[in-house]
Amino acid sequence: MSAPTKDPILQLIDLKKQFGDVTAVDNVSLDIGDGEFLTLLGPSGSGKTTILNMIAGFEFPTGGDVILQEQSINSLLPEKRNIGLVFQNYALFPHMNVYDNIAFPLKMRKFPKNDIQQKVESALELVQLQGYETRFPKQLSGGQQQRIAVARALVFDAPLLLFDEPLGALDKKLREHMQLELKHIHTKLNRTMVYVTHDQEEALVMSDRIAVMNQGRIEQVGPPDELYDKPTNSFVANFIGESNFIEGTVIEQNHEGLTLQHREGLKIKVDWSEPVQAGASIRFCLRPEKIFFADDSNAQNCINGIIEEVIYVGETKRYMIRIGETETIHMREMSTRIGRGRQKGENVKIGWFKESLRKLE
Repeated sequence: MSAPTKDPILQLIDLKKQFGDVTAVDNVSLDIGDGEFLTLLGPSGSGKTTILNMIAGFEFPTGGDVILQEQSINSLLPEKRNIGLVFQNYALFPHMNVYDNIAFPLKMRKFPKNDIQQKVESALELVQLQGYETRFPKQLSGGQQQRIAVARALVFDAPLLLFDEPLGALDKKLREHMQLELKHIHTKLNRTMVYVTHDQEEALVMSDRIAVMNQGRIEQVGPPDELYDKPTNSFVANFIGESNFIEGTVIEQNHEGLTLQHREGLKIKVDWSEPVQAGASIRFCLRPEKIFFADDSNAQNCINGIIEEVIYVGETKRYMIRIGETETIHMREMSTRIGRGRQKGENVKIGWFKESLRKLE
């Protein structure tokens, strides 16, 4: 697992949570750096929200410890942890106007009145909602309500901010806009943020590092490009983007790499320098965008196939291409690419370079 670039402000040490016979979080250890934007990414039931709830104090660990600024906070009540929280449902007080919603955590902490006004104004400026002080939540759009929820979490200068799927209720365009807004706020304030989502694109856009979770465990932690380009196992490769899985038996290794015997009778070249025993079975990941139509190509791997499906998704076209009797390869190319359109049922040659294959555990 990759380490944070700065000293950790938050440490999860052998964290565990059981609900009866169900282990929701299974001995998770993770350091989160001061000022880092870390995303817990995974499918429903992977344990990411349970971890967030244990950090916030809404759930108590079955085992392990949560360390914030070198102090254990396991025994502290949520209101004593000095952590900012933003939820998917906003959790704004409907009977309070915008000013009072944002000022609420400051009043609870007995800040002076002049300080409260100054901090509320600064928070509104940060989320670009100056002039909205007297409005009530029902008078705001979903995106505006979410900005107020963010302002309320920021206003008391908490060292740590937790986000639980905060953009899930927004439409696609607004969600994408808010992703960038949150990222800009993080860059400006340099606060530590822990963000929970099941949306891999959202995680890739926003995060300094991503922790991919599965069945209560962390599968891999790293920067977005590392997780996408160098997934360590099939789960990460399949959850972060789309992948083809190429398996074969090693028949030769030399200074140029490996040659695999594929089950469809194909010989596949792989860029791999570490010693591998002949006859070993190895699995590789191949991203759809690394594949191309190879009519006039010098790619080391070229395969004949038949297009089974053509799927138009705006800026890209997706192809499902059958090779041999049992294998289907997923390919993606830009819709703006110059050339004739490919049709379902067409015989084609596809290719990829040997450097495009990534070995999986």
